[in-house]
Amino acid sequence: MLLDATTVLASAAIAVWLELRAGSTAGAREFYRGTMFSDHFIGRQLAVLCGFILALIVTSRRLNLYSPARLQSFLHEQRLSVQACFTSGVLLLGTLYLVDDTEVPHGVVLITLALATVGLSLRRIFYRILLYRRFDRGIDTRNVLIVGTGPEAHALRRYLESVRHLGYKFKGFIGVTDEELRQDSGTLDVAGTVDTLFQHARKQFVDEIFITAPCDPVAMQEILEQARASRVNLRVVPNIYGGTAWNSPIEYIGQFPTIPLHSGRVPEVTRLIKRFFDVIFLMLMLVLLAPFFLLVAMVIKLDSSGPVFYAADRIGKKGRVFRCFKLRTMVDDAEDRRADILHMNERDGVLFKISNDPRITRVGRLLRKYSLDELPQFFNVLRGDMSVVGPRPPIASEVKEYKLGHLRRLDVTPGITGLWQVQARRDPSFDSYVSLDVAYIESWSMWLDFKIIVRTIGVVLAGTGT
Repeated sequence: MLLDATTVLASAAIAVWLELRAGSTAGAREFYRGTMFSDHFIGRQLAVLCGFILALIVTSRRLNLYSPARLQSFLHEQRLSVQACFTSGVLLLGTLYLVDDTEVPHGVVLITLALATVGLSLRRIFYRILLYRRFDRGIDTRNVLIVGTGPEAHALRRYLESVRHLGYKFKGFIGVTDEELRQDSGTLDVAGTVDTLFQHARKQFVDEIFITAPCDPVAMQEILEQARASRVNLRVVPNIYGGTAWNSPIEYIGQFPTIPLHSGRVPEVTRLIKRFFDVIFLMLMLVLLAPFFLLVAMVIKLDSSGPVFYAADRIGKKGRVFRCFKLRTMVDDAEDRRADILHMNERDGVLFKISNDPRITRVGRLLRKYSLDELPQFFNVLRGDMSVVGPRPPIASEVKEYKLGHLRRLDVTPGITGLWQVQARRDPSFDSYVSLDVAYIESWSMWLDFKIIVRTIGVVLAGTGT
């Protein structure tokens, strides 16, 4: 909505500028000096412009242009965008006619409408291009389970996997009965039955569940209540289910009609604010630390053989694997020697940490003490794999040993620093590690992020890293 309003304001400004350049010199000068900056003109025309913006936003909302882009095809979205501009434009012209406003040249109004239409269309095209690129990288995709194993379920799966702009990732079928599970036991795509539906939803980081098989009303109501509790979107490939879906609108996922029974709240605004903060903070740190970063890289190269950077796979949001970058603090064959020192582990549970790890180099020990080895992770923040503040990204071997409740910490983007790092960094307890991460997720705010960053500075300067 804010981008739509900004586009209209920019279009109006460009239209006035074009009118001043295209009009006669005397007429343009009179309009510029005598009319444009008069109190009567500015107040009246700003009111009309704000009315047009409000009409555009209301019309766009009625046409579902602010719903997720993946639910509409590209051409359909463009048609609705033009329709919204046309409808709002008619209202604008009608208003100007009724108030008999002759002070503004008609050319300004028409150019504003034309530029706004083109601008809104181009903005939505650009947004879709960015969205599709993120889908290709596995970012912002939505994991789905399909309840049912019949022809409709398989047809829906094929469609979700074949249409790129939907951004869905199929995670398995759910059999309605045990007999259905036994009949399909030969395929790995059948994850379980309805009784274990939300356990599999938790393990697979599922965002939406599609129900294609008939369920009795009582079971359907239980599924709906669990979906609300788990904040998982629930869709039915239509069946009324004893009144559960009455008065619910039908949304088309491509050619498949679905009835959304529950839609979890997606905090798009807070995610945008957090991402904006990450980028600003990242740029500031890169400018301030660039010379120091080059100096540290030279020292690492001189201290021991091997590359300056160390890259390893880490598990990010919703279990997505990404390459995490750090400055190398160990000898080049550290991974090969890991098995020899497992008995020296000082942490419990799935964590692995040794204070006096023999694989650490001289420079590496200093870098770890002040957490300087994590500086390259700002590039992970730039790529969107990580955030400045969030749970630390685990390795795959740790995640394999997670219990169901531990997966909660993978619901959000991992961070360079977090609540555990500033509050219980030396606590060997894995349960404490997880509980602090979950507490951060449940009580997140920008103020909390700011406090963690400030406390991180103190922790780094104190040299408590190992």
